[in-house]
Amino acid sequence: MKKTVALIDAGPDDKVLDIGYGNGYLLKYLYKKTRSDLYGIDISSDMLKQATKRNKEAAKQGKLHLQLGDCCALSYNDDTFTAISSINTIYFWSDTVKGLTEICRVLKPGGTFYNVVYTKEFLDDLAYTKKGFKKFVPKQLVEFGKQAGFEKIKVKHIVKGKSFVVIYTKQ
Repeated sequence: MKKTVALIDAGPDDKVLDIGYGNGYLLKYLYKKTRSDLYGIDISSDMLKQATKRNKEAAKQGKLHLQLGDCCALSYNDDTFTAISSINTIYFWSDTVKGLTEICRVLKPGGTFYNVVYTKEFLDDLAYTKKGFKKFVPKQLVEFGKQAGFEKIKVKHIVKGKSFVVIYTKQ
């Protein structure tokens, strides 16, 4: 979590989107670091309540904008966000390339999407990931990013053999 926040380059005048914000833990750290306008999309109304509660300071400042929805159909205008993050949500997207295409669309030119993922090998060892999880190797996510319109893509290991981040930058 903290390694992801450290990667994100944004400031008080920027808009940052977190896909699958869950309980709002990442948003809280992001706000502490950036003071950016924080946006989030998640499929769970329970998580909306928890994330709003956890991020009272950003909400009080008018800097928290959370909604329910799906990353494959984002309701934001083109070229809106400086940065977008997602931690361990891509396994559940209905259409990986469509989700990445939507993310590319709403990123500003020069904006970056930070997609944190567990390795396929790590997920294969967990009993609860046998059904309903799409598992990826970095090469697949790079290829999907190219199909979605990203031209600059790099992969960094977070914890060797366990997790990595794919960094997609819109040109």
